[in-house]
Amino acid sequence: MILSLYAALMRLFHIFVPTLLWQRAARGKEDPQRLNERLGVTTIARPDGPLIWFHGVSVGESVSALPVINQLLNDHPGLRVLITTATTTSAEILSKRLPDGVIHQYAPVDTPQAVEAFLAHWNPDLAVYIESDIWPNQLIALDKRGTPRLLISARITEKTYKGWQAIKGPMSRLLKGFKLVLPQEHDSETRLKNMGVTVGPIGNLKTIGDALPDDAAARETLEEQIMGRTVILAASTHPTEENYIASALEGVLRETGALLIVAPRHPVRAESIRFDFEALGFKVAQRSKLDSLSEATHIYLADTLGELGVFFRLADMVIMAGSFSEKIGGHNPLEAARLGKAVITGRDLYNWDSVYAPMFEAGAAFKADDREMLGFYVKAFLTTPGAMLDANRSALALAQREAGTLSAVMAHITPFVPGATDAA
Repeated sequence: MILSLYAALMRLFHIFVPTLLWQRAARGKEDPQRLNERLGVTTIARPDGPLIWFHGVSVGESVSALPVINQLLNDHPGLRVLITTATTTSAEILSKRLPDGVIHQYAPVDTPQAVEAFLAHWNPDLAVYIESDIWPNQLIALDKRGTPRLLISARITEKTYKGWQAIKGPMSRLLKGFKLVLPQEHDSETRLKNMGVTVGPIGNLKTIGDALPDDAAARETLEEQIMGRTVILAASTHPTEENYIASALEGVLRETGALLIVAPRHPVRAESIRFDFEALGFKVAQRSKLDSLSEATHIYLADTLGELGVFFRLADMVIMAGSFSEKIGGHNPLEAARLGKAVITGRDLYNWDSVYAPMFEAGAAFKADDREMLGFYVKAFLTTPGAMLDANRSALALAQREAGTLSAVMAHITPFVPGATDAA
């Protein structure tokens, strides 16, 4: 009854969707050239052969699926892959990192009309959802078509779980429709079991993956301009975090001559970030404007996408942002660890608790509860470089320890791959 009512309301809501999408595009939240994809319409032909549809809402989820996609394509050369996301940032990142032949589309909104158009065109043989962006009309439509669906690296927050209790029966039935559910960590495992779901072993996709790509020429050019200065990278910053970090490090930057590289999660904010830095008295160089670094530069504003691997490699120490403001929940510290860099983080880590826990224990991550503690950690590592090197070695060792997760995940996914000899 509840799901039927939801479907009916969403069918009526569909008439308003184009206007809402245009409004979001005007705010930079949608790609105005690709709004039809959100309605399930595309100009790209479906490739011949079996097709797997992956869905992850944004950057973290979709990028975490890349090792699985690469392995599937390597093991099954005739396979075709479609991946959908819901954010413009994820689309831009994936455009640079997807394997050849993999198609990206924006995910359809969850109206019956958009979902039906999307599935009629792409006709996937298998649907794989990453983490938790699951929508009732999508799942119901897949079931009607007889398309098996999997949920891997499932992450169910306490807030989500509590919300489900109001519709526990219908939600439980939808969740039980997944042919395979691999929880991301133990809390999600418990919540899924409480919903009556049979779960497989824990498999967190965010603990696997290759090091972020490098651009050696760009890195070497920057190294020449840095001229041996100590480099501190603030990675994937959000609003309020840039000023928070810069003010915490102001004394260190002015006293030691260290260079702070700030890589905002959303580079579209670059102009306002630069204005704020300059209002604080910092000399700023901006990458998108091809500004050169000088000895007088305090902050290098790395307002580009796809170059974070370059900046991690340049850094002597890394501050992992998304953790110094509320409602972000942190970002993936293993991106730094895979390149042998320990991280300093804030206390807002609810999206990454299970990843950070072993890093704290191994001395590969350090939590700064306030601005003073952040400045203390940075200054301590600058004055004791041996401790910083030890932390970096610990980070790399821990990242390498997670390499077996991919094999375990693939062993459970492979039986569902269309055309696999042992298909379920």
